[in-house]
Amino acid sequence: MADTVAIVGLGRIGLPLALSFADRGLEVIGVDREPRVLDQVRDGRMPFQETGTEELLERILPTGRLRLTERIQDAAEASHLLLTLGTPTHVHIEIDVSQIRGAIDDLLPLLREGHTIILRSTVGPGTTEWVAGYLEQRRGFMVGEDIFVAHVPERIAVNHFLEEIATLPCVVGGVGAGSGESAGRLFEVFGTEIVQTTPVQAELAKIWTNILRYTQFALPNLLMMECEQYGASVFDVVDLINHDYPRGGIARPGLTAGTCLRKDFAFSEERSRAPGMLLAVSRVHESVPLFLVEGLKRRLGGSLRDCKVAVLGLTFKRDSDDVRDSLSIKLIRLLERELAHVARHDPFVAEGTESLDSALAGARAVIVATNHSEYDDLLPRLPADALVVDPWNVTGTGQVFAQVQELARARG
Repeated sequence: MADTVAIVGLGRIGLPLALSFADRGLEVIGVDREPRVLDQVRDGRMPFQETGTEELLERILPTGRLRLTERIQDAAEASHLLLTLGTPTHVHIEIDVSQIRGAIDDLLPLLREGHTIILRSTVGPGTTEWVAGYLEQRRGFMVGEDIFVAHVPERIAVNHFLEEIATLPCVVGGVGAGSGESAGRLFEVFGTEIVQTTPVQAELAKIWTNILRYTQFALPNLLMMECEQYGASVFDVVDLINHDYPRGGIARPGLTAGTCLRKDFAFSEERSRAPGMLLAVSRVHESVPLFLVEGLKRRLGGSLRDCKVAVLGLTFKRDSDDVRDSLSIKLIRLLERELAHVARHDPFVAEGTESLDSALAGARAVIVATNHSEYDDLLPRLPADALVVDPWNVTGTGQVFAQVQELARARG
């Protein structure tokens, strides 16, 4: 078979990867079931923001190296088939692999010797081996000899794809030596270190990369809530912990969420030998919106009814347009349940938001829910009689809750 690659799922993982392979001379088949996504890409428009990819798309389209299709069966024309599909969690802390299984079922009759199937999605421990066994059971292939299966996890940060695909070590977990070698040869095109391991170790490395960050960010959020209890400044305490101390390093608080960090702990929790530990970490983060609302109520006389509250930032991460699993949305729902009038602003979200000046006008309270760079010089624009709620400290007040008038007087 020709050295071609098919990317099944042109989302935030799949589309930049497809463009990156095509940019390095490979023939790429991009598969997505959403006609809207395919139409946007054909028109030279990225369906989402990812630094540098709009220009990359404009460069790739005229080359003809990116072929777009709704038919997953077309993926079987390629030598390497990469699945970049969603793996959400059910409400019962159970991983939903139906999208992966559905894609495998669609491809099953078309698979032939020499094909390499690569899971790029985040998957739970044992999933890669399960896919291999599924293929052997239903088609009689010998995985690692006739056909190849590997997990090559994606660990790239939002808005850093083009930089990190060419710099981060590439972990490859193949079922059998042949699978690892085949997947590794494909990713060598990016010029980074190829680290061969077992499938389950690759799976664990990915999910625990995210679990580590999720856990690390829970500590300052818990500290923020404890500082409120004792009337202390969390930002001062964090500075004291870290100041010239070799064993410091605690992060600052914030609304930590997003589809990876908020979800991936469940890949371990599903079959954990210590159930509850990571659920507790999740509970800390999930408590932050309620903590902010309750702190707001205490400072505004115990009720938010008919108060205008401006929520700044709807995405889960600074200078991103990704709203998936953002805690800002939960925060807004809680405010609405208090009968507050909620105004929304986000410079990266067009739908359901208003201008910053409109959102701030007449607001009794302003909550900085996402630390976008546009808010770095926010303080002079805030209504003088408002209460600012700033768990990120983008305003530099050193307080999670602060009266704008008092801050103005303190600054002369």
